[in-house]
Amino acid sequence: MSTLKQQITDAMKNAMRAKEKLRLGTIRMILAELKRIEVDERIELDDARVLVVLDKMSKQRRDSISQYEEAARTDLADAERQELEVIKTFLPQPLNDEELTALVDQAIAASGAATMQDMGKVMAVLKPQVQGRADMGQVSKLVKTRIAG
Repeated sequence: MSTLKQQITDAMKNAMRAKEKLRLGTIRMILAELKRIEVDERIELDDARVLVVLDKMSKQRRDSISQYEEAARTDLADAERQELEVIKTFLPQPLNDEELTALVDQAIAASGAATMQDMGKVMAVLKPQVQGRADMGQVSKLVKTRIAG
C-alpha cells in the first residue's frame, strides 16, 4: 500500500475515534474512489496516482463551489468547501508564485520551447512536478505568457 493511501486510511480511523462525521464521510469518499480505480484497472495505486486522484477531486470541488455560488446555493457551496478542506490536508504544500514561475522557466529551458506549438512539451515536463501543488489551469496560463514572452 502506498504511504499516502496508508495515511488516508489512518486519518479515517482517527476521524472515527474522534466522531468527526464530515471528515469521516469525505475520507471514506476518497478511499472509495481509490478502491474503484484499483478494482477497475486491476492495479495497486502508488503515491503519484493517489495525488492525481486527490487533485482531480479538489478540482471538482472548486468547480462545484463556483457553480453553487452562481446559483445562490450557499449551503451546498459550504458543504463542498468543507470537503475541499479535508482533501487539501492530504495534498502536498501548494507552490507559491515565485516557485511556480521558476519551475515553468526551468521546464521551458529543458524542453527547448520557443513557440506555442511547444507548449505540450513544457506541460509534459511540468505536470509531474506540480501535480497536486498547483492548479493546472493557472500553470497553463503561466506557460502561455512565458512562451509568448
